[in-house]
Amino acid sequence: MSNLFIKQAKHYAVARPSYAPELFQFIASKTPEHDLAWDVGTGSGQAAQSLAEIYKNVIATDTSPTQLELASKLPNIQYQHTSPVMSLAEVEQKVAAASSVDLVTVAQAIHWFDLPVFYKQVKMVLKKPHGLIAAWCYTTPEVNDYVDKILQRFYRNPYWDPQRKLVDHKYIGIDFPFEPVDGADSTGPFEFANERLMGLEDYFTYLRSWSAYQKAKEKGVELLSQDVVEDFKRAWREDGNNDQKRVNFPVYLRIGKVGL
Repeated sequence: MSNLFIKQAKHYAVARPSYAPELFQFIASKTPEHDLAWDVGTGSGQAAQSLAEIYKNVIATDTSPTQLELASKLPNIQYQHTSPVMSLAEVEQKVAAASSVDLVTVAQAIHWFDLPVFYKQVKMVLKKPHGLIAAWCYTTPEVNDYVDKILQRFYRNPYWDPQRKLVDHKYIGIDFPFEPVDGADSTGPFEFANERLMGLEDYFTYLRSWSAYQKAKEKGVELLSQDVVEDFKRAWREDGNNDQKRVNFPVYLRIGKVGL
């Protein structure tokens, strides 16, 4: 995973969406205390920055030092480079002590993890019984029928890793051995709208941040060929507006508490 996003780290930092405040308000409403959050696979810190507005301290970890260098620095966020594989002792040393974390978050990354190993780490650091884990993904961006039709054609390429199917299925089938939070009868996924304004060049930058785009490029294939770019340009102005458009990145959240 750590190598997939290094070469396009700048694209990732600029183009990847931040997340709607409603998502974090919902998550925070389920944690009794707001002392410490651990954001795993933080990338360039999009989720960590929002968590820092609610939680007293945030530790944000990633296996890519290149991405961490591009993250916005805030006084209550500690960015930590970690190895792809950590023992429980290393987690205590580099992340947090046992039973000390109120919330573990994973934004658009848990499908890359060795889940049995990761869940042992989560269950160790979370406060019992109310500590929470919240993991979410977002699917392909939704602009309008014209642009989305071209995107679906562009999206169907052979360069996605198998783990991407978990995102395509909105994390419905992902192993998630936690208890529903108070007021819920399941661990989700729960859907949240997540909109941002984007121009066409912003949209292209986002597409270039895909792991599949980078894998294709390494094999000498330019997915955003001139023909594809022209198709997108025509679709973008089809509604009479060639400027910025409101783009939705639908978010699907799995959330649960650790229990006893």
